[in-house]
Amino acid sequence: MKSFAEIRDLAIARKGKATYEAAMPTPAELPMSALSDDRLLSEFTKRVFQAGFNWSVIETKWPGFEAAFHGFDIGRNAMMSDEDLDAHLRNTDIVRNAAKILTVRDNAVFLSDLARAHGSAAGYLAAWPIDDTIGLFDLLKKRGARLGGVTGQYALRNAGYDAFILSRSVLAALNAHGVIDGAATSKGAQRKVQSAFNAWHAESGARHAVISWTLALSVPD
Repeated sequence: MKSFAEIRDLAIARKGKATYEAAMPTPAELPMSALSDDRLLSEFTKRVFQAGFNWSVIETKWPGFEAAFHGFDIGRNAMMSDEDLDAHLRNTDIVRNAAKILTVRDNAVFLSDLARAHGSAAGYLAAWPIDDTIGLFDLLKKRGARLGGVTGQYALRNAGYDAFILSRSVLAALNAHGVIDGAATSKGAQRKVQSAFNAWHAESGARHAVISWTLALSVPD
C-alpha cells in the first residue's frame, strides 16, 4: 500500500499544486453535533432526491421541499399519512417521486428512534468514531431509507461528519494503490478500506475528506 505522501505527490503531479490545494474540502461551517435533527433529515432528503437526478434542479426547488415537509420536523414527518402522501404527489413545488417521498417518513422514524435512545440523532451520529466510519455507513444502509452507498456518504459529509466518499475515482485509487482488489462491497474489503484511511490519517494528520479527495485526484478522471 502506498503512503499518503506518495499518493499526494501523485495527485499534485497530475493536477498541479495550485489546483490540488484549491480542490481540498474545507470543514463544514457547523459540526454535525451542532445540528438539530430536522436539519439532518433535510440533508438526508436532499441527497436522496439528488441521487440519479439533476442536482441543480433539487437545489432550485429546495425551498418548496422545506415548506412541503414542515421544515423537516421529524415527529410530524414520521406520522406521514396516506393523505399527506397524496398531497405531496400533487405538489408541483417538489419532485413528485412517491418512493423518494416515502423516505422522508422512513428516515424521520429512523432519526426519531435514535433521538429517543440517545437524546439527539445528530449528536449520536456525530460522536461515531471516525476510525469506524464504515460502521456508520452500515448503520445508514441498514436502518435508513436509500442511505446506502454514496448517498449516505455525501449526506454525512455535507452534514459536517468527516466522511470519506467511495466514489468511482476513490475506488479506482484504492485499487491502484494496493488497498483492495475489486469492489469495496464485502466486509473484508471494507475493513481494508477503513484500515487504510486510519493509517493515512495517522501518518499525515489529514482529515478523511482530504484523504478521499487526494485519492480521487491521484488517478485518471
